Amino acid sequence: MDISLHALGDSAVKIEFAGDVSPEMNREIQIFSEKIKNASVPGIVEWVPAFNSVTVYYNPIRLRYKEIEERLQQLHQEDGNLIQSGRRIISVPVLYGNGYGPDLERVADQSGFSVDEVIKVHSDGQYLVYMLGFLPGFPYLSGMDKRIATPRLEEPRPKIESGAVGIAYEQTGIYPIESPGGWNIIGKTPLKLFDQQKDDAFLFQAGDKVVFYPVDEKEFKRIEAEVAAGEFQVEVTEDGETD
Repeated sequence: MDISLHALGDSAVKIEFAGDVSPEMNREIQIFSEKIKNASVPGIVEWVPAFNSVTVYYNPIRLRYKEIEERLQQLHQEDGNLIQSGRRIISVPVLYGNGYGPDLERVADQSGFSVDEVIKVHSDGQYLVYMLGFLPGFPYLSGMDKRIATPRLEEPRPKIESGAVGIAYEQTGIYPIESPGGWNIIGKTPLKLFDQQKDDAFLFQAGDKVVFYPVDEKEFKRIEAEVAAGEFQVEVTEDGETD
């Protein structure tokens, strides 16, 4: 997959991948990010994968633009087959509706489905984390069934609770912290997506897969208490597929 490089100021470079945004492109982006990680290039500070790009931040005192441009081009050309590990699949419990999903009926009306059918369609899917953004740890998830796609709210809410699961057009996502927002909120997860007290502060990484499973209020409260106590183990499995 072809790439193009563009300087962003004097300490960052954006690597754009040619073509349409797709799971295959996402795979190439994850492989490229892994190459950067494994190369441990002196002067590279961090890199941020997105829908069709990776932005690399570097120390201009240690690296000139031409030097990092050449190194990134070399990394892109290197064989990535040896680092094509399977994606993580992360299971996320959700309490749909029940006061936690004020827009669930709106999504049902928009789709022509019943509330129970919307829950089934949403929880039957497997979603790809294309990128994290907007808020710390907010996952932009693709792969949602288009039959329940719903436009954003005309007027955003001033406050959406952390853990809220929402739909905006053909995407679904989870609010990691309390925030204003215009997504249709259909439920809530008791999991913590962002915990700055941990070394690895984010639950998700770009390239992960996510599956939702419905829980009732009793189960929600139990998981919520275990999460607060640091006792809940999120179910994480390996996909093993290489796309």
